[in-house]
Amino acid sequence: MDKKIVPGRVGVIGLGLMGGSFAKAFAKAGVEVYGYDVAEDVMEQAEVETIVGRLTDDVIPTCELIIIASYPKACIEELARIAPLVSAGAIVMDTGGVKKVICDQCFPIAANYPFTFVGCHPMAGTQHSGFAHARANMFHNAPLVIVPPKIDDFARLDLLECMKKLMKPVGFARFTLTTAEEHDKIIAFTSQLAHVVSNAYVKSPEAKVHDGFSAGSYRDLTRVACLNADMWTELFLDNADNLSAEIGCLIENLRKYKIAIDDRNPHYLHELLAEGDRRKREIEGEIDHDRYTKRHHHRGANYLKDLSVPCGSPHLVPGRKHHP
Repeated sequence: MDKKIVPGRVGVIGLGLMGGSFAKAFAKAGVEVYGYDVAEDVMEQAEVETIVGRLTDDVIPTCELIIIASYPKACIEELARIAPLVSAGAIVMDTGGVKKVICDQCFPIAANYPFTFVGCHPMAGTQHSGFAHARANMFHNAPLVIVPPKIDDFARLDLLECMKKLMKPVGFARFTLTTAEEHDKIIAFTSQLAHVVSNAYVKSPEAKVHDGFSAGSYRDLTRVACLNADMWTELFLDNADNLSAEIGCLIENLRKYKIAIDDRNPHYLHELLAEGDRRKREIEGEIDHDRYTKRHHHRGANYLKDLSVPCGSPHLVPGRKHHP
């Protein structure tokens, strides 16, 4: 390969919401960006306002950074296609919402070539999709989750510093190193479950008549009900075990609220609500767990103990008769 890397040059494959936002961020910062998308109308729009040219096979070897912003299956296929073209020392990253299925196949592909593949997940986005909704400031102050290949600690630190340097024009505020397995387990709760809940919530018959009866709570809970069904179907099924476990945990917790309400049990319902309030405050660092528990011990220690039963465990409801 006779072409050399042009320092700072970026190539973006897939100019949807994520890829388009990366391209716009780099372009706004004065970085030379080349792009590719299967949709010709998107390419024409991007050439007018964002990219300096098309990411052809001739341009790929000159890129210091290549971003593959596609669905997991397409990402793997794209990496396999461009791998022989990527120059030594370059970095190729993805933006997928799941990591294990991507990294398990992309790391071995990259291992046969002198470039580095890095699994990445920008923790930002909107309920919209497509280049038209991409924004140059999409990732400002957002975290970037990074799954590095299996390398030693010194090489991992060098890679992190390299990623920070390359991503500086984009505006990420935090970089988190993790494994693909840990990422997928956590993201099943923090992102995927939220989309399932929102999407299921609007299926209530009352959603059709919400106008005039809804405010912030409805708006917040339904924001991500509008989604790209093709993309989220692939992401959910690629992380099926973790997501199913989170859905099961939620169902178990909802069952407790339903029991308390069906039984007209004010004490149990109050403790369920208070426990949820406490956990949220504790997560956000507003309260100390031990101090809170001691302060509220007189209000019903048995209830708090009962509420600590993990999902899937036998659950006895205070004040309710149980039968074997």
